[in-house]
Amino acid sequence: MFSKAIVRLPCKNIINGLSSSNLGKPDYEKVLLQHLSYVKALEQCGLEVTILDADDNFPDSTFVEDTALLTSEFAIITNPGALSRRGEKKEISKVLKRFYSNIEFIKDPGNVDAGDIMMVGTHFYIGLSKRTNSEGAKQVMMILEKFGLTGSVVSIKNILHLKSGLSYLENNNLVAINELINKFQFAQFNIIKVDADEDYAANCVWINGKVLIAQGFPKLKRTIESFNYKTLEVDVSEFRKLDGGLSCLSLRF
Repeated sequence: MFSKAIVRLPCKNIINGLSSSNLGKPDYEKVLLQHLSYVKALEQCGLEVTILDADDNFPDSTFVEDTALLTSEFAIITNPGALSRRGEKKEISKVLKRFYSNIEFIKDPGNVDAGDIMMVGTHFYIGLSKRTNSEGAKQVMMILEKFGLTGSVVSIKNILHLKSGLSYLENNNLVAINELINKFQFAQFNIIKVDADEDYAANCVWINGKVLIAQGFPKLKRTIESFNYKTLEVDVSEFRKLDGGLSCLSLRF
């Protein structure tokens, strides 16, 4: 169960954020409204939300999940794979000192975006992507082992982050896109398959028995609800223009 979340308000410079989507630049006013709805959805799930100020120095800084991995006992400050995001580490480190006494750091030449890390109980799956390299994954696993946890790697090709195509909904249920459903690492899970035309919605978020899902993907919504989950739809269409999804917008712990 989660009790807290950290989000960062989108900055005006978000229109210059990193993107490979070819969906155009986000509308800043719509971004703010969608972010407000997202925060309200987190609160509906019972979370106390800490809202950080916008930072125009870092266009992608609203995607706060990539900067840290949070567990019940410790935090890991990552080393983002995009050079333009490295400076976000300093601020998030200061923030997390309010909540954690144990804070670890990923160091060069290791690169890690926490969007590539999926937690399943005491085990963490780490995607090897354009933003997370083998050295970064190795450092994460060493830290996990220090605290009695485990990790393993999963290679990905056609998505930005591991959690762009996977979401763990507890109860051994795993939402997955076609690229990932046959990975041997996930053979033990009940796979909730995402149709190719709804791949974006694979990035959903389980929070205290509810599932946040991107608005506008009715097939996956119905499928998830058939597993007896209550869903909350959130419009994140403007964030999609920057390759961002629901999980990217918060740190939950």
